[in-house]
Amino acid sequence: MSVVNSIRAQIPPIHREGYPFIGAFALATLILFLIWAPLGWIGTVLTIWCVLFFRDPVRVTPVREGLVVAPADGRVSMVVQIIPPPALGLGDKPLPRVSIFMSVFNCHVNRSPVAGRVERIVYSPGKFINAELDKASEDNERNSMVLSTAAGQIGVVQIAGLVARRIVSFVREGQPLAAGERFGLIRFGSRLDVYLPEGSKPLVSEGQTAIAGETVLADFNLGDGGRTYRAD
Repeated sequence: MSVVNSIRAQIPPIHREGYPFIGAFALATLILFLIWAPLGWIGTVLTIWCVLFFRDPVRVTPVREGLVVAPADGRVSMVVQIIPPPALGLGDKPLPRVSIFMSVFNCHVNRSPVAGRVERIVYSPGKFINAELDKASEDNERNSMVLSTAAGQIGVVQIAGLVARRIVSFVREGQPLAAGERFGLIRFGSRLDVYLPEGSKPLVSEGQTAIAGETVLADFNLGDGGRTYRAD
């Protein structure tokens, strides 16, 4: 029994949003096996990929006022100073923005970068061009969220990508969020933009791998070394 429990501990849980897709992939695989066995094995591989796509592993989030953690797994694709989109209502001055690109192999459950209150949520329909392109922040389907914190307002934008066709939000305006708490999901392959307050200095660089809820993007209190951690 201990061996079984050990194996289970190594398998991350699956987010409920993935069950219909996993079921559809599994059903299609059964049909493909009936048609031609090699097609069925291809379907099996794709079903396993779908299961992994919707994985929702436990993360250990550093908790301290002033810390901003990554909202998504993936590669830091851009660290720039840029005027935030009007939907966020953060003004017309350039702000530090950290963009994280999620490939179809990354976990796509998104987590709050800070502890705060959801001040604004604005959904914008749009295109589905490559999420790595900078113009995707203006042209693609996206869901914009503003979090109110003691250090100021933080903007978070979920951007659908070339393959993604649905942005799912788990939160509502006025709701409090803890740092690292799940707030949404994007299907399949996309980008997250985080807009930091004016004067903030990102602690990550382009090309770096980010882990949602764990990687620190910025620290407004660099002189304070004390951190606690919360597993979720």
